[in-house]
Amino acid sequence: MTADTITAADIRINARWLIPIEPSGVVLEHQAVIIQGTKIAAVLPMAEADHEFRTRETIELPHHVVMPGLINMHGHAAMSLFRGMADDLPLMTWLNDHIWPAEGRFISEQFIADGTQLAMAEMLRTGTTTFSDMYFFPEIVAQMAHDTGMRAQICFPLLDFPTVWGSGPDEYLSKGEALIDAWQGDDYIMPAIGPHAPYTVSDGPLTEAVALSKRTGARIQIHLHETEFEVADAIDKQGKRPIERLAELGVLGTNTQCVHMTQISDSDIALLADTGTHVIHCPESNLKLASGLCPAQKLMERGINLAIGTDGAASNNDLDLFGEIRTAAMVAKVVANDAAALSAHQALQVATLNGARALGREHELGSLVAGKLADIIAVDLSDPFIQPVYDPASHLVYSNHGRAVTHSWINGVPQVQDGKLTRIDVPDLMLRVEDWARKIRQQQAD
Repeated sequence: MTADTITAADIRINARWLIPIEPSGVVLEHQAVIIQGTKIAAVLPMAEADHEFRTRETIELPHHVVMPGLINMHGHAAMSLFRGMADDLPLMTWLNDHIWPAEGRFISEQFIADGTQLAMAEMLRTGTTTFSDMYFFPEIVAQMAHDTGMRAQICFPLLDFPTVWGSGPDEYLSKGEALIDAWQGDDYIMPAIGPHAPYTVSDGPLTEAVALSKRTGARIQIHLHETEFEVADAIDKQGKRPIERLAELGVLGTNTQCVHMTQISDSDIALLADTGTHVIHCPESNLKLASGLCPAQKLMERGINLAIGTDGAASNNDLDLFGEIRTAAMVAKVVANDAAALSAHQALQVATLNGARALGREHELGSLVAGKLADIIAVDLSDPFIQPVYDPASHLVYSNHGRAVTHSWINGVPQVQDGKLTRIDVPDLMLRVEDWARKIRQQQAD
């Protein structure tokens, strides 16, 4: 090969191991990832890259696994400022007596901005490159994520009752449609519709949400079948399970993401499978609130796309998706009574490609394939707590935690370098976080 046939590119990442996700179940060794602009130009053995590409920058990662960035498909980012505020309580007590009153007291545009930046710092530092958010002032969250260069699905809230963001369903839908119009087609921000739950949103607004989704293509994300009480209460009051009501209203479908789904019958699974609806699994939040266990293996066996989320840090209490993957794999085995359920490679796919499918962006995200966007992370496996290394995929799921992430790129732009955030001023952020903590502590003491 002559010098004339060598291709120029921006960045070359030399990795000891590479898990591309596509093809599935594969761990490659001594690979190079070539980035040109915002995309992956090639994934190939280092020896071949020496002859085919010349790059302006080369990153040597001799002890690392390189893989796609993680996709956290459900959370409430700004609730990071409520982390640890009200623990060891059941869901409805936690919500009614602690979270909703605190939100009424503290939620503002500045609270959302600071809390979202805190969440993004944690997520970026632990390997997440795309997150989904459902919370107040979504326009602020969208701008924060865009300014940081982080990919995000932003679900505007929809409820029957007034909140700090709106007076009721009509205002939520009006503001939400404006959010969709403002960000439609953006590379980073994916505006979406976020009806809170069947027990907080009546038929009319849900029907309007479906119409808005059909009109704009925006996804719908909704909390569903989170607790046994939710399902039993719906049957008592309406004579049907919540998912049956959503099916009748046209809410289910390939554009819809159902979060939690801990209380699932065979008929529920059939509805999900028949409609192509996605399920977002949040095992740690469900465990901590004693909400129940999602039957992950059974869903996957029926061909239902299963993605994963951390939920908010107020009910988890962290946004480390590697920790969530580990918990998901462990819980799946117990629920299925099968040690082979949700294998390490499947768990990694749930947190990458399956999330991309839920977003409708699997052709761009979720795997290290030439032509896809360069959302990439590197995880250092040299520390004693993850030595020796026999199977890097197994290590990432069962032995690793997110603090071993040392590098991250989104759209080919460095977000984490040698364990340091490149686009968030952490010392300044910590000053603002402590100021909020002081206010919240004072309110709790009063």
